[in-house]
Amino acid sequence: MLPGCSPDSSKAQLTVEHASRGAFAAAISHDGRYSLVSSVEHGAVLWDNTTHGLKYQWSHSDQPDDLIHSLAIAHDNSTAITAANDRFAIWQIADGKNIGYYQIDTGTIRDIAISNNGRYVLYGRSDNVVVHLDLDSGRRIEFLGHQEKINSIALSPNGHFALTGANDYSAYFWDTRTGQVIHRFNHPSRVTKVALDPQGRYAFTADSMKKASIWQLTSGDLVAQLQYIARQKIFSAVRFNQQGNLLATGSPNRQLTLWRISDGTKLKTWRVKPREGSRPKSAVVFDVAFAKRDGILVTESSSGLMEQFERVIE
Repeated sequence: MLPGCSPDSSKAQLTVEHASRGAFAAAISHDGRYSLVSSVEHGAVLWDNTTHGLKYQWSHSDQPDDLIHSLAIAHDNSTAITAANDRFAIWQIADGKNIGYYQIDTGTIRDIAISNNGRYVLYGRSDNVVVHLDLDSGRRIEFLGHQEKINSIALSPNGHFALTGANDYSAYFWDTRTGQVIHRFNHPSRVTKVALDPQGRYAFTADSMKKASIWQLTSGDLVAQLQYIARQKIFSAVRFNQQGNLLATGSPNRQLTLWRISDGTKLKTWRVKPREGSRPKSAVVFDVAFAKRDGILVTESSSGLMEQFERVIE
């Protein structure tokens, strides 16, 4: 059931400032508990959304142009990863300690992910290559299936499977232990966003024009296409819920949308807040999560705001 519509039903129930001058990038833990936010003035900051307290402040260097543009939190909330163009760092969430700094020599990092326990790292590069690292053994696999620049990647919680999308109009679901392609998902334009269901049921792929698809992971069959009439729709954030019946998406135009997975029907739309005094009044939704508390969606946006929205009751 959808909650009753009120004049303010599209607005957040709670708003907390996480970056006073706006955010550069952000990631939310799968349960909505933590937000990792990058900004020009603070490096990367980890917030606890249950206490609304600042836990840690992390940086790669004291260079002002060393901006952290890609972030991720492991599904088990053990570790976080922060990336600039040519380096990344891994952090323990329990105590905030750095586990290691890593430099890349070729291309630039476009997107990054980390597995449970911080063992595996996956990153996509500007030179069409996706790299999978086993930090325990030092084993490294370079996936060379893409012909153009990587735009978006996703890693299964156990680190054994990857979903990668690129400008070559394709997304690949592949085994990180062998580099073997399991499924290829084709699009009519460049693939700009991908996401994996942590339970291993579904994949999401979206292109730069008008096709956003949900796929069954074991068979590779199409489950649904998101139903919208816009001629062009870009997704900047995607999350599957725990039960596997809902999908939440965020867009660069402030929109937060809830969809039904079985048929791609749009259930509800909200709008995140623009930053005070911003012109034009816009904001990119960087990430969205289904909070463990019933009925709440959590977002982080370029406004530097964490917002909580009331959603459908399952």
